[in-house]
Amino acid sequence: MDQWIDALRGGWLRTGLIVCGVMLGLTAAAHAQGPQVDVDNPPGAPNARGKLGAALGASGTSGFDASPVTTQQSIFGGRPGPGATRVPINQLAQPKPAVMRIQPIARPAPLESVKLPQYGQLDVPIVEEEEGPPNGLTLDTAIEQLVQQNLNLLSLRFEIPMAQADVLTASLRANPIFYADSQLVPYGHFSNQRPGGQTQYDVNITYPLDVWRKRKARIVVAEAAKRVTEAQLKDAIRLQIDNLYTAYVDAVAAKLTLRFSEKYAEGLRQLLDLNEKLKGAGFIKPADVLAIKARLELAELQIRESTQTIGKTRRTLALLLNVPLDQSDSIELRASIYSAAPLPVTKEALVDMAMAARPDLAASRMGLSRARADSRLARRDRFSDVYLLYQPYTFQNNTPQGLKSSYSYAFGVTVALPVYNRNQGNILRSDLNAEQSKVEVVNQERQVVYDVDEAIREFQQSLDSVLEYKREVVPASKAVRDTAYRRWQGGETSALDYLEAQQEFNDVVKQYRDALVRHRNAMLDLNTAVGTRVLP
Repeated sequence: MDQWIDALRGGWLRTGLIVCGVMLGLTAAAHAQGPQVDVDNPPGAPNARGKLGAALGASGTSGFDASPVTTQQSIFGGRPGPGATRVPINQLAQPKPAVMRIQPIARPAPLESVKLPQYGQLDVPIVEEEEGPPNGLTLDTAIEQLVQQNLNLLSLRFEIPMAQADVLTASLRANPIFYADSQLVPYGHFSNQRPGGQTQYDVNITYPLDVWRKRKARIVVAEAAKRVTEAQLKDAIRLQIDNLYTAYVDAVAAKLTLRFSEKYAEGLRQLLDLNEKLKGAGFIKPADVLAIKARLELAELQIRESTQTIGKTRRTLALLLNVPLDQSDSIELRASIYSAAPLPVTKEALVDMAMAARPDLAASRMGLSRARADSRLARRDRFSDVYLLYQPYTFQNNTPQGLKSSYSYAFGVTVALPVYNRNQGNILRSDLNAEQSKVEVVNQERQVVYDVDEAIREFQQSLDSVLEYKREVVPASKAVRDTAYRRWQGGETSALDYLEAQQEFNDVVKQYRDALVRHRNAMLDLNTAVGTRVLP
């Protein structure tokens, strides 16, 4: 019985010594054998711009931890190679949360319309349709110049090659690891009194094997992200063209206001000349002439304000078209604000066109495809890469023992066992993100239908207003004004009575101008809502 107890105690003692030796070896491994490799922005880490990196959920580190076994070996032999497999540290660490969302590129801010002068008097020119000089800037030419030269769009275009760089990053393979060490190096030398194993020198290469084809899944996700970026750029172009629409219509409306103002001022000058003659003949009072002069001063002020507004709208166009501001006064437009054409197609056809052409909707749909690709990548990230170890050179120095030294080689495989971490969190997150993207697509589709429907309603209402003013309101108001003019000429009323009728007619002309501007904006807003040029 005592012999059994002594043997048991000896076994526990040997076990404790072995455990202590292994712990000491683990503590010293970082200093003697296992390099810690920290990689900045490795393939697989999300990049700083928040877009897709190469592999989602990667830990971002790569290193090897060596734990050589220092057990006693015979001087006549011994196992070649390291005492333990070099296990990559990132296979043991918890994965970082994956970046599932695409940061949208900056969308151009909507441009506010300029405020046309509200005071002063207006009149309708005899010839309404005046497009401008033959070499003037048309809307089609302005759009083409905007797309090619607008600085905001030129800046956003860099997003495409950067997305292509993300695809390149996603396609990069993991680097092999070179490792060399020396084991069983004595303090002094080994002897019969202090025997030790042969000093051993190892050189090995560890190569990661992408057996789960994660690289291919990363490329699919990166290419999907690039397509989303391209669609977002197209939507930015659509919104910037909408800003051009606003500035273009403002410029045309300011020019129209100037023509209306000049027409009214011309009529007032003729009226003033006539009343100056009548005052000289003693037919009217001086106060009537002064009232006409005051109206003429307002009309001339209106002309100056309209001219200033034209300069402001031209500078806005110059800013959008990347034209030097000192050359903005040379911008001449060839355009008309008058249009009474109905919708060229039905509402249903416009909705179908918008569903196919709207780039923001296309970006949402591509984002859904990208989210599903994220989900597939997260599932492939459940299992770690397999690491193949090849040790072509192992030298065991037997010279201190008076024996011939030996050379050998070794093979090894490192596989992380998916016992606890199978990327469950990132898989769940990617699945939820895909469901969220699906809801966003449905919401975006409904938004497109709403935008087209509202644009059609505004188009019809503004068209009805233009036609009503042109056919009914303006002619009726003008007839009242002309009747008052004839009564004044016949001596039945004074010039002030005629000016009151003129004032009412001016209010109608302002409303007519506003209706024309509103309808032209509605036409171009319909183009923006559909995502393509439907109306000129």
